[in-house]
Amino acid sequence: MAARAISSGTISFGLVAIPVKLYTSASSEQVRFNMLHDKCGSRLKQQYLCPVDNEVVEREATVKGYEWSRGQYVRFSDEELKALESERSNSIEITEFVPLHSVDFVQVEKSYYLGPDKGGDKPYQLLGECMKKKGVVAVGRWAGRGKEQLVLIRPYDKDGLVLHQLYYQNEVRSFGEIDTGARFTFSDIERELAEKLIEQLTSESFAAEKYKDSYEERVRAAVEKKVAGQEITVAPEAPRAQIIDLFEALKKSLAEAQERVANSTEAPKPPVKSRAEEAPPVEKKVAARRRSAKK
Repeated sequence: MAARAISSGTISFGLVAIPVKLYTSASSEQVRFNMLHDKCGSRLKQQYLCPVDNEVVEREATVKGYEWSRGQYVRFSDEELKALESERSNSIEITEFVPLHSVDFVQVEKSYYLGPDKGGDKPYQLLGECMKKKGVVAVGRWAGRGKEQLVLIRPYDKDGLVLHQLYYQNEVRSFGEIDTGARFTFSDIERELAEKLIEQLTSESFAAEKYKDSYEERVRAAVEKKVAGQEITVAPEAPRAQIIDLFEALKKSLAEAQERVANSTEAPKPPVKSRAEEAPPVEKKVAARRRSAKK
């Protein structure tokens, strides 16, 4: 079944205009619940309640307002907001080309697939081919639904394009606000174990199909049981072990990772030589250090 476009527009690239269609790049598979009246099981309706007049307000009797100070609002009519919308409706203006690695992933808000609209096949393919050759992506402005969004366009798959809607810089919080904790120094053994654990868990590429939403699967199974009139039992969650000794935790994690690989049907990964492999086993090194410390 062919994908259905959600919108159409035009990419302006210098004097070149590329008619395109926009498609959603993902569809939510989440189980959604409705709010019901516990007494009779009827689905509830949302209503606007005025706390001053203590009455339900119909939607046609509402107006948009911006709270500029606590409890104080300025009102905007639909006509006033319409006048503020961008005049270039559904246009995507490319303003510059940049290396992909210069764009931080934290800027990405959502993604859309782009396909050529009528008459846009040739310039659509030319843009993607040239960006691939130059190793760059396009940055621009997308005027859609009255608003102006910052976007990135890049080559995708064999000969396609994908559009990423980006957050503006003032919308992205500074990481400087985050407390990253105290600074530590690590022993050579801790570093070697951590590096070997990373090596053991490293794959050649990311395969998204390997990952399933286990929560959604459990919810859907529970829904099916409910529909069939079966009882749902909740198994107690096993307590998670607390990390007290980083060295012991790394050792245990590495052993578990090696056991998973040994039990898997996949071919074992070729060993990666490291200082840890050339040196004596960790247990012997630790024992030797402890003996020398006692002397």
